[in-house]
Amino acid sequence: MGGVHVPFNQGLQGHSDADVLLHSICDALLGAAGLGDIGVHFPDTDMKFHNVKSTKFLEKVFKLLIKQQFQVINVDSTVVLQAPKISSYISRMKETIAQVLELEIGRVSIKATTNEGLGEVGKGHACAAYAVTLIQSQ
Repeated sequence: MGGVHVPFNQGLQGHSDADVLLHSICDALLGAAGLGDIGVHFPDTDMKFHNVKSTKFLEKVFKLLIKQQFQVINVDSTVVLQAPKISSYISRMKETIAQVLELEIGRVSIKATTNEGLGEVGKGHACAAYAVTLIQSQ
């Protein structure tokens, strides 16, 4: 998650690297700019995106925003999963995101929570991530 490998005996399945945090940030940035979502720009039906690192998606989204004359102000995100505990990885995740988006690290927030045992996330069968971003036109 967040471009940082978090060791765990289970993993997520996806067309790319299944980094739900970076995918949610890409969606938030694209949505804020009115540019669709990650599936529009990086469809899972296109093999050129198979096993691609999500940091590459974030880089491409950032370049697209710059081209459209938007500036990223901040990112606020939440990862919801029962396990593994990611608190010790959050600072590195923030560094990666801040570097890609050319932000001060203090403008990137990552929170982690559980689903208190409820639903597929709570059973450890899935995870979720939510992000909101602030952008402004240049």
